[in-house]
Amino acid sequence: MAAGKMCMRKTRGDTTEWMGLFESDLKTQQQSLVFVKRMMAVAVSSITYLRGIFPEDAYRSRYLEDLCVKVLRQDCETPGACKVVKWMMGCFDALEKGYLELVFIGVHTNPDEPDRIIESYQFKFKYTDKGPEMDILRNKNVEMQVTMDDTKKASVLLIRKLFLLMQNLGTLPNDVNLTMKLFYYDDITPAGYEPPGFQEGVCESLWFEGTAVHFRVGQVQTAFHSLNLRVAAERSRTEKLHEGNHIRESRVASTEPPSPPSQRLGGSQRKSANRNGAKKRRM
Repeated sequence: MAAGKMCMRKTRGDTTEWMGLFESDLKTQQQSLVFVKRMMAVAVSSITYLRGIFPEDAYRSRYLEDLCVKVLRQDCETPGACKVVKWMMGCFDALEKGYLELVFIGVHTNPDEPDRIIESYQFKFKYTDKGPEMDILRNKNVEMQVTMDDTKKASVLLIRKLFLLMQNLGTLPNDVNLTMKLFYYDDITPAGYEPPGFQEGVCESLWFEGTAVHFRVGQVQTAFHSLNLRVAAERSRTEKLHEGNHIRESRVASTEPPSPPSQRLGGSQRKSANRNGAKKRRM
């Protein structure tokens, strides 16, 4: 399957388009939660679309400034896409409860070896109950608050950088599988908690096939939440990026990607794993 293409259009009423995708204001924790959920849905949908994971009819079009954003349909007929939507619903359950620390999406070619990956995406979340009083930005002891304009600019920049990165990575093989793993803040997550669609996972090592190149795509903050997105791809698929100097890599690793946070924290190392992988459809 060919990778999806990013579509552009002339800007018309960017405020209206922003409100069509996201909240018009982020003054409350609930508004912030809805925003973070939608931001993750847009990012995951854009990744699967631009990497050619699912067919065109699995998506609907939304607009953000001059970008045509593809969002996975909840009522689509593609089994793998429906599965990813259900996974996101499970993520949202953990996000609502404040348990979710990291979502790891791995792309692998052998369904029997889901921990041997060729590409990965990490969404990291942070929370605060301090609301608008939380200090986000610091500059020589001068404290500043994040504003709606700051959040909007950071969100559009993250999406643009993600689009640029996805469009310039080498094509994935025809047969690839997706797996999603969730990692929690162990000090507040109940021992028996598992979100819908997930089961308790085992913390095993993750290995890249080849050399992994890691990219920091961006970070978006509100007064209540913070979302950070990182991408890792096999070096041979990043040649176009290096030739065009499109985006700067953060670092290169030989075979093993960074340990997920629950492993670094040295706690109970609990995580959830999706029950079945979503498979790319051969075209």
